[in-house]
Order: sequence, then C-alpha cells, then structure tokens
Amino acid sequence: MEQIYVTGHRNPDTDSIVSAMAYAALRNATGERQYTAARLGHLSDETKLILNRFNFDPPVLIQSMRTQVLDLDYDVPPILHEAVTVNRAWSAMEKDKHISAIPITDDDGHLRGLMTAGDIAAYDMETIETPELWDVPLFNILSVLEGQPLVEPAEAVNTISGEVILALPQSSELPPFRRKETILICGNQPDMLRQAVEFGVACIVLCQAELPDDVRDMAKSTCIISTPYDSFRTVRRIFQAIPVCRLAQRENITSFHLTDYIDDVQEVVLESRYRSYPILDDQERVVGTLSRYHLIKPRRKQVVLVDHNEAAQSVPGLEETDILAIIDHHRLADIQTKNPIYFRNEPVGSTCTIVAGMYQERGLMPSPKLAGLMAAAIVSDTVMFKSPTCTDRDRRMAERLAHIADLSLDELGREIFSASTPEDKPVEELLFTDFKEFHIAGHDFGVGQITCVDSDRQLKKKDEFLNLMEKTKAEHEYSMILLMLTDVLLEGSKILCVGGEDTFQQAFNTELKEHEAFLPHVMSRKKQIIPMLSALWG
Repeated sequence: MEQIYVTGHRNPDTDSIVSAMAYAALRNATGERQYTAARLGHLSDETKLILNRFNFDPPVLIQSMRTQVLDLDYDVPPILHEAVTVNRAWSAMEKDKHISAIPITDDDGHLRGLMTAGDIAAYDMETIETPELWDVPLFNILSVLEGQPLVEPAEAVNTISGEVILALPQSSELPPFRRKETILICGNQPDMLRQAVEFGVACIVLCQAELPDDVRDMAKSTCIISTPYDSFRTVRRIFQAIPVCRLAQRENITSFHLTDYIDDVQEVVLESRYRSYPILDDQERVVGTLSRYHLIKPRRKQVVLVDHNEAAQSVPGLEETDILAIIDHHRLADIQTKNPIYFRNEPVGSTCTIVAGMYQERGLMPSPKLAGLMAAAIVSDTVMFKSPTCTDRDRRMAERLAHIADLSLDELGREIFSASTPEDKPVEELLFTDFKEFHIAGHDFGVGQITCVDSDRQLKKKDEFLNLMEKTKAEHEYSMILLMLTDVLLEGSKILCVGGEDTFQQAFNTELKEHEAFLPHVMSRKKQIIPMLSALWG
C-alpha cells in the first residue's frame, strides 16, 4: 500500500507536528490506512514535552520528497544464488521474456554478479570450440540431466571434470577418448562402455540404455550416470550444469540503492550502455532490477501539507510530489499543484483547531490523549489565547478537547510555557527551532521565533544571536533576518533585527537600539510581523 505523508513545515512548531499527527489519525480512523504523519525537522523542547506528556511517539523524520528508486515500479526478477546451474537461470529467463538480466547473490543476498541471456549464448558458442567442463558439482550434473548415479567410484567425488565426448558408432578400433579426464556420453554401446571403464575415464553418461552387469562390476574409478535424455540433448544440457557465478558479469557492475534519487540515477544510466541495473536495499541485499523504461514515468510520492502552503517552508523535492490536500491557517502563498486538490484555509489561531473541527464534522471523537495533544497545540500556537491570531473558535475548541481529555487549560498552558530552556542550549538550535523563510515582493528574509517566559535571560546571548544572524543573512542572501523573543508574561516580543533596519523601524514605527526593540502586544509572526512588512513593500 502506497504511503501518503502528512507533513507540516520545516523547523516545525508544536501545532505543525500535532496537526500532521491528528490529520493522519483522522484519515486512518475513517478507513484509509495509508496515511503517515511526518516531520521535516527536529522537535523543539516544547513539542517534546507535550508529546511525552500525552505519551506519543514523534512522527517519522523526512529529509526530502525527491523521487527515489523505491518510488519506481522496478522489476523483481528471480534472484539466483551463485551456486545454481546455468540451466535454471535460462529457464527463469524463458518464463519471462521481459527479464533482461538476473542478479546473482551469495548466501546473504549480497550482489555477486549479473547474468544475461547474452552471457549464456556466448558461453554456448564457446563450448563448440572448447567442449570441456571443470570442477562441476556432481549435484548440478544430476540436476540438469535428471540423472541417477548407477556407479560411484570407491573414493566419493563431489565434482566432475573432463573433456565432453559424444561416442558415435566406431569407424576405427581406436576409442574416442585419449585421457582419463573425459566425460563420455554414449547410448546402448556395451563395447564402448567396457573400453571406457577399463581405461578409467572420469565419468560416463548413459543415455536411454541399461548398464550391463559386467561393466558395473568392472567400474572402480569411473562415475556412471544414467539419463532419460537422448545423446544430443544430453550434450547440450550438460554444459548448462556449471554454476551461474562462472558466467555472470562480476566486474564494473553499476547498481543503485532504493534511496538513490532519480535525477542522479538518470545521469548514470544515460552515460552507460547496460540494459539492466541491480537495486540494493540499505543492507546491500538485492531487491530487484532497474531498466531505462522504468525512468520514463516514475511514481510520485503523495503528500498532504498542514500548517503551511509556502514552497520555501515545505519539504525539499515538493515539486516532484503529488499534493493531495492542504490544511492551513496562514496567508495564501506560492505552492502550485498539477490537479485540483482539497484545500482548507481558515482564519483561526491554530491548524489543530481546523483538524479538530474535521473530527467533529465526521462524528469521530478523538481519544482522551489525542484530544489533550490537540488542546496543547492550540494553547501553544495561540500563546495561551493571547495571540492576536486567536479566535473564539480556538478557545471553544480547546475547551471542548480539554473536557474530553479531562484537563485544565490554564494548568496545561503554565506547564508548556514554564518549561525552561536549558542554559547550555546552543544559539543555533534556539534560532532555527522555529524559523521560517519568506519571499515577498522581491524580498527574501527569515523570521525566527522563541516563545518563553524569560526573554531577559535569552537576551544574555544577544551577541551570539546577532553574530549567527549576520552569518545566516550572508549565506542565504537575505535582505533581513529577525528573531522574535515572544514573552508570554510581558505579552509582547523583544525583536532582534539584522539587515533592513530602516525598513523595520518604518514598518513598526519604532526605534532599534543596538539591533533591539520591544513591540508590545506583538505575539504573532503570521498576523503581526509579516502583514506589516508586506504592506510596506506593497
């Protein structure tokens, strides 16, 4: 069953993580079991606290949605052990004419070679000029000839070696064999049998005939096998008894892994001449083969986006996916889709408010612990209902969920925002835990946000923040980078600004002192920071 990934934005906050989890759970609960919650970045301390509080595991981490080999409808041909016979490999190719190559593996399933029909045909032609077999397992010969051992030498043999000779009616008194390393194929020819046994050839293959008793008694060092095949078929089949590892291509094999990206694979395939390429899993085991035609129309990953609708904030490789739905509460941005999709965008303070409403619409009450998780996400995203993005609907939905979970929203809010930030937490993690990139009216900039109850303590690292912000601005060629230290107790945000200082002062009618300003009652990046900059830039 193909997975559909539900994911929030990069550097996810609690609302983004919980919305993905709740929406996936909703779709799975209503009969569609293929939805999987995903995340695009590391969890914040707040989110970890909330997930642990309600005993949830975090969603799976996804680095990219670029199309990979695992998204292709690649071939799954028979995968043969290196010891099986060439005859068995040929039979597998005959059953499926689309198979251009068969991977050869060792006991652990690791790639040892690649066998093609051309390899078998070339070997078949070589046996005309050099009709010899060396160290071929006796089991293999018995298998391809459907034979039975009639006489085994006093010293047991595991392999057979020698020149393959077909005994025809003699035109001279000289036998057709000249050395003991001979595999003699004959029919009902008692005199020939006696000569061969007396001479001590390595092996006799008796075709559609009985072995005389006196010859049986004479045999001491010769292995004698009977086969139901006639002499001609026996000659052709016996050469197919060798292990496939002797014919398989073993050097310079181009292979790919399931996690390889299609763009990279296409470049390699275009520069090579092979028709088939083995595919390996993360344990280096062979799982299938890839041909050029598989790359023509790859199967695209399917995603549902929650809590964002802006490409810069979404998963890398989004353009290579099929977006099935978007659930969001932010401004409309720049994501484009190939087909019409389900799009739900509502002016509320939390995406979880929208998802909880979808539970209500479908008549499905979430479990107490899921209800508690969604209530916590609403409290977090609305900053205990103090954010200007908060609506009466957010409050009512949070109260309803809290009633299901049997908890107090006030106590939950204090628990969330009283979680102290560790003193030794690096500024890189603090700045980028909830960081979003924006592209508005030709301006590229980033805004990070830290919600806390101790903004003064965070400002002790002001110089470190500013240095990192300067570096990030230069690396990403931002025109501006802001950091919001949103203080729940102060009901406002202390802002650090690097680049575009005049723009910031004009937009918010304030003055920056050493790159710092306090904006009272500014709690929302989405509703108070971005709209003011957008209005200024037109």
